[in-house]
Amino acid sequence: EFRIVKRQILLAAREAREEGAASAQRVLVCSPLPGEGKTFCAANLALSIAGERDSEVVLVDADFAKPTIPALLGLAVEQGAKGLMDALADPALRVEDCVLATDVPGLYVLPAGNRTATDSEYLASSRTPEVLDRLTQGAPNRIVIFDSPPALAATPAAELAKHCGQALVICRA
Repeated sequence: EFRIVKRQILLAAREAREEGAASAQRVLVCSPLPGEGKTFCAANLALSIAGERDSEVVLVDADFAKPTIPALLGLAVEQGAKGLMDALADPALRVEDCVLATDVPGLYVLPAGNRTATDSEYLASSRTPEVLDRLTQGAPNRIVIFDSPPALAATPAAELAKHCGQALVICRA
């Protein structure tokens, strides 16, 4: 099933790129409520896309309150390690310096970063487009997948959606 979804995402990204819209390289994976499988789907989709010959993936842990992506993929992230939230908060920090390589070729992870009570405000800031553009700059075959918090429980999913060209909504059957 992930191969079917992957093909549609890659096709939409390629078509949008040809029209000059890089935002289709950014995919939001969200769900209305907690526990519906969005992190599972985001990780498996990222693994599937990383398996493509000409693609690479940055899987972004955008669930700032409950970050789980690095642990899910067996990455040891030290306490206080920098991530997306730190890059949004600190103009001197380059987001690409926060990205971690995995043992899967073509798969990279951007941790959530240090917690803050103002994550939505940072995502709504004028710095966000610049930071997110840097994740795909000069990499037309890179897909950035955001694992977001539940849309009905927190506001970051709605803020991230403004910067993504594609979205997958995961709902428990």
